[in-house]
Amino acid sequence: MASFNLHYLYSLSLLLLLLLLLPFLSTVFSLNCMINFNASLSSGDANSYWLSPNEEFAFGFRSLPSNKNLFLLAIWFHKIPDTIVWSANPNSPVLPGSTVQLTSEGKFELLNPNNSKVWVRPTNQAKPICGAMNDNGNFVVLDEANNVIWQSFQEPTDTILPGQSLGTPSTLTSRLAPDDYRDGHFGLVLQEDGNLVLYYNAKVNGTIALPYWATETIKNNASYNFVYDVNGHIFLQDGVKIIYRFTENVAGLSQDFYHMARMDFNGIFAQYRYPKSCNCNGNWSVVHKIPTDICMAISPESSSGVCGFNSYSFIINGEPDYCRPNFQLPSCQPEGWEANQELVNFIQYDNMDWSPSNYDAPAGSSVDSHTCKQLCLNDCLCAVAVFDGKRCWKKKYPLSNGRQSSSLNKTTFVKVPMKEAFVSVKERCKNHDKSTLLLVISVLLGSSVFLNFLLILAVFLYNKKLFNFSSVSSVSEVNVKRYSYKELEEETGGFEQILGKGAFGTVYKGVLASDPRRFAAVKKLDKLAQEGEKEFKTEVSVIGQTHHKNLVRLLGYCDEDEHRLLVYEYMSNGSLASCLFGITRPDWNQRVQIAVGIARGLMYLHEECSSQIIHCDIKPQNILLDEFFTPRIADFGLAKLLLAEQTLAARTNIRGTVGYFAPEWFKKASITVKVDVYSFGVMLLEIICCKSSVVFGSGDQEEALIDWIYECYCKKKLNKLVENDEEAKNDMKRLERVVMVAIWCIQENPSQRPSMKKVTQMLEGVTLVSVPPSPSSFSSI
Repeated sequence: MASFNLHYLYSLSLLLLLLLLLPFLSTVFSLNCMINFNASLSSGDANSYWLSPNEEFAFGFRSLPSNKNLFLLAIWFHKIPDTIVWSANPNSPVLPGSTVQLTSEGKFELLNPNNSKVWVRPTNQAKPICGAMNDNGNFVVLDEANNVIWQSFQEPTDTILPGQSLGTPSTLTSRLAPDDYRDGHFGLVLQEDGNLVLYYNAKVNGTIALPYWATETIKNNASYNFVYDVNGHIFLQDGVKIIYRFTENVAGLSQDFYHMARMDFNGIFAQYRYPKSCNCNGNWSVVHKIPTDICMAISPESSSGVCGFNSYSFIINGEPDYCRPNFQLPSCQPEGWEANQELVNFIQYDNMDWSPSNYDAPAGSSVDSHTCKQLCLNDCLCAVAVFDGKRCWKKKYPLSNGRQSSSLNKTTFVKVPMKEAFVSVKERCKNHDKSTLLLVISVLLGSSVFLNFLLILAVFLYNKKLFNFSSVSSVSEVNVKRYSYKELEEETGGFEQILGKGAFGTVYKGVLASDPRRFAAVKKLDKLAQEGEKEFKTEVSVIGQTHHKNLVRLLGYCDEDEHRLLVYEYMSNGSLASCLFGITRPDWNQRVQIAVGIARGLMYLHEECSSQIIHCDIKPQNILLDEFFTPRIADFGLAKLLLAEQTLAARTNIRGTVGYFAPEWFKKASITVKVDVYSFGVMLLEIICCKSSVVFGSGDQEEALIDWIYECYCKKKLNKLVENDEEAKNDMKRLERVVMVAIWCIQENPSQRPSMKKVTQMLEGVTLVSVPPSPSSFSSI
């Protein structure tokens, strides 16, 4: 009894003490909640951010490394500002003058300069009263009762921090590249069934596919959490029981280091640490990672492999590297480089294979390595020959899942133009750095260091003053680099290698000294309208403000004297036209994904970018494919620079053949975004059946492609559209939906055509597609 009374008095005393301390604790808590009503931050202001109390984390705007005038609303390590651990808008960066604020209406909002909402939290009816950047890197929004109604830990991007826990279902999505924060091709997913899985293409168009690592902890009706605890352990937990440990025998988190774990762009989930005492731009060191060999982890049956089509991956010094072709791919056309066998070379790679790309496999005692190469040389389709000592596998583009590993006992011969090969991005950068260093050392050793310094400085200032050499200027406040004509002439090898020709001019391949790790496509504009000269900078400004994963990015421009050039990203897989109407064609699923990507890009141009852009020339030739076969729309924003007569270029005298141009072009009606919808519809029909509408209409057929497809639709004979495509035949429900969407897009009356937003929703299956009316006949136009 005495023991019970003593315990009771002790508990009562503790309660009284807590009551006395409550005002103090409340004050401390309110100090941490530093963001109150109408508090705001602005992009473009380097000092505009909120710090955590321990000053280890910051919340605010960070500019993109590739474009200093595009911003993410992000959380980062304050002492390591390049390490972003969370962002609200990775796929929709905002412009200077954008703001984030806690409004008096009780919403935490990210606004564009035109006050349109990009991101809002919370999405429910709860009313926040303040926000706080916590010491653990978690940004929280609180209500009047100090309850957390939203937190960044609930919506992770690619990073998880100590003290963070993910419930089911949750996803960490990799970024597209180290400096590109858009959704990438890999994901870590904690599924509702308790299985923790690494996926390739984990979040492409909302689908999940191709797992390459898993805990295999499947157990229904369980409460799972993926935990990164404050002691440095990462594990999977069922209630209070640990059922899988990601890290083994890891010491507690040292206070001398910053810590994080991330789903990296290359498909590796890794735990990192960074010394707090390091005042340099050092690198994060890996504590633990899965898988150990990403190149071999991806299944040979995957569509493109870890590094995309026509590439191969390998491990060097424990890290994955990727090589891509440094040459134009063969086309099996008479003018192609592979047509002249004297100009063809073979590069030998040991322990390499592209497993699923076989189309022929000669075997026998007469087949040796020399014969294997000769068989490939004599076959224009053959891009690669693989020999294992007994059999020769011939492979054609697109090559998928290329891998180099000591476990692959095969020799690969890659057909290339003379003096060309595959190039590693890392080695290319490394070699450039070495050559630059050797040049500097040679100059300094050749004469007085001081005199050389003065000479270099004088030459630089003279060139800058006289020629504005290599200057970086702002075109209407857009960070697009300005080049001199001589610069682009040198860096394209005298405009020697032509990538293509179009209505706007000729496109050349180049490697820019400012970024030697990437190729570039330099477009010479040679048919500007009369008013195009004065509008050139305005149009460059508009183009430079666009940023979307399905648009080709503008890197720079030149407007020197009579020269007008645009510098774009180089797209390694060429145009959709060459891919769609060539010998090797994308499979059905890939074609649908390409169509959805184009629709998203057009939706952005029409509805989401700061200035609405009508493309006016949508066709397969203006859709380019990057190394992952992601579609990128080219030549957007240039319509005002076209000569007027070019708008009629596609019309012929063949019955019903109007190319990709909407009927209103020929009726002198007003031009709206619906002309792009029509062009997209025609192109969507081509994507379905891999037939060119222009070629189809100029042949022996008595009807146009759109009439033929509509007839097949009405007679329920859609299988005729995909006669040689078993994958599409086995997906008739989606095939019918895509055909119906295309028919809606090509309606003669523009008001009947859906918006590109509606088109995107219908293609993705989010919105039902109603039965379309007849697109009408165009013979009377």
